[in-house]
Amino acid sequence: MVKPLEFWFEFASTYSYLSAARIEDACAEAGVPLVWRSFLLGPVFGAQGMTDSPFNMFPVKGAYMWTDIARCCSDLGLPFAKPSSFPRGSLLAARIAAAHADEPWVGAFVRAVYHANFAEDRAIADDAVIAAILDEIGQDAAEVIATATAPDGKAMLRHATEEAVERGLFGAPSFVVDGALFWGNDRLEQALAHARAA
Repeated sequence: MVKPLEFWFEFASTYSYLSAARIEDACAEAGVPLVWRSFLLGPVFGAQGMTDSPFNMFPVKGAYMWTDIARCCSDLGLPFAKPSSFPRGSLLAARIAAAHADEPWVGAFVRAVYHANFAEDRAIADDAVIAAILDEIGQDAAEVIATATAPDGKAMLRHATEEAVERGLFGAPSFVVDGALFWGNDRLEQALAHARAA
């Protein structure tokens, strides 16, 4: 029986941009149900004793990452512009993705936020930018934001982040299939194969 694939992502994550751009089509082609799991990396990194993105803490690693992301985007035909601020806050976007994970438009929203951050250098920490993105994908921004910022909506992202730490996630993108963890954009195909074999 095919198992669902949980896609754990953070909007500040560069490699999650690559996965978000292709995961919905890849899951559909493989016949694997997709579960969108938005979470925050800050608490995850904090649990590992880090106070910043490892790409900022280790400049050599960061320099390689930006070169690699540009290459990967070129390979995938994705537009890319290095953000003028990194990592960018994305609390509202993350809350929306968590609170509306089951909506048919969540994939379009996730891709649009990543595109805004990593292709257009838009300030996704700005609530007005997120509202504009919702408008662009045909959603009622005020209604969507109200649901995501209500106490129950806020709790969904908080609980997801706590679950990520409890389940041993240490970065993004991560894919979980039937309890098995696959980390990194280059493990998406392996995760899909595992979901089909399961």
